[in-house]
Amino acid sequence: MSRRSTALAAALSLLVLGSPLITGCSNFAAYMALSSADQKYETGDYKGAIVDYNKAIEINPKDAGAYYNRGNAKDELKDYQGAIADYNKAIEINPKDAGSYYNRGLIKGKNLNDLNGAINDFNLAIEFNPLHYASYNNRCFAKYLSGNPVDALPDCEKSLSINPEYSYAYDTRGDIKYALSDKKDACSDYKKATKYGYKVRAKYLASEEGAWCRNMPD
Repeated sequence: MSRRSTALAAALSLLVLGSPLITGCSNFAAYMALSSADQKYETGDYKGAIVDYNKAIEINPKDAGAYYNRGNAKDELKDYQGAIADYNKAIEINPKDAGSYYNRGLIKGKNLNDLNGAINDFNLAIEFNPLHYASYNNRCFAKYLSGNPVDALPDCEKSLSINPEYSYAYDTRGDIKYALSDKKDACSDYKKATKYGYKVRAKYLASEEGAWCRNMPD
């Protein structure tokens, strides 16, 4: 499941559990604001989604899902500090929310170059959801970027043991194997990443640069 799909699935789950229509006008108004926000998010209107999430939060300041999804919208707009502030608030309300730790870790690692902070957040995501295969993969990649490729590999293995078709974990493991001069296994992983839908790697393998792997026998 992609990050956006995960976010939307979490949002829908929270709406069903947290905003029943029969509990009163204020909850109905919050529900409508959240529904409008989610629709705008899906169409790429992130600024409009934030306006509606603001309304939902004003009505119900304890809705962790609204902060979580507003954080996602801010992330899309590259407001990384704003997104982290919303994930922090979601975690304050729901300290066991693996999704908020995961998304916060992504921003720290990818956008703020805070690899240690990212690893700590992926640790927490895994603590509260031991089957969160994306967190294992991203912790693997963060460890690799931190200069610990050998220590990183078990996390990639764990990610793939949970989801054997997770293309990103094959690609991450391939990068690590390549860095360790194991080009044969790296190529095998790159081909599996392509097989399971990772288009970036597929484009690489189709290019002149990727000929070394493309022409390597399985």
